[in-house]
Amino acid sequence: MTTGKRRTPAGAAVLRDDITAAIRRALTQELAAVGYGRLSIEAVARRAGVSKTAIYRRWSSKLELVLEIVSASAGRKLPTLDTGSLRGDLQLLFAAVVHALRHPLAAQIIPDLLAEAARNPQIDQTLQQVLRARQQEIGGRLVERAVRRGELPPQTDPDAAVDLIAGPLYWRLAIARTPLTEAYLETLVETVATGLGARRALPRQGGTGTD
Repeated sequence: MTTGKRRTPAGAAVLRDDITAAIRRALTQELAAVGYGRLSIEAVARRAGVSKTAIYRRWSSKLELVLEIVSASAGRKLPTLDTGSLRGDLQLLFAAVVHALRHPLAAQIIPDLLAEAARNPQIDQTLQQVLRARQQEIGGRLVERAVRRGELPPQTDPDAAVDLIAGPLYWRLAIARTPLTEAYLETLVETVATGLGARRALPRQGGTGTD
């Protein structure tokens, strides 16, 4: 099974970090441009300005290279979601998600890889791990905190809540490609909070109690 980790070079070869970074950037750009099916190591090497050998010293195949890039995205931490209210946390989360979904990795690459996953079990497994990691992070930091504050019912299903929170943004940005406005995001915050059955948070000690 492919782990997504970089290969250990044979002999005394030294892997320069700047070349590794250039290859990763080139892979992201090429994958966004042509998709996984048409992706080639040769094209990535040309875009990065390196030889194919430089790539194969680090990764054994295009699959291993792609899986590392996707897996690395799961390790990027979301901002701390603790504004004192669910609505405030949603505003912060939506801002982070909008920024992330405008990146080629989410807007073009992930939809392409989701289609490829139907044919490739390794890609499917990696994507599922990435999605689960994001669900657990959001559920742990946002939904469970809102339950503890008494804003959400104790029986709130974190997975269903995450689907309701992230689904509309992903649809508009990655599928429909519809521009987002501040007014829409404000409406979405209230719609999602209401849909989850949220109550207004109790004021923090010394706070104003506003969102």
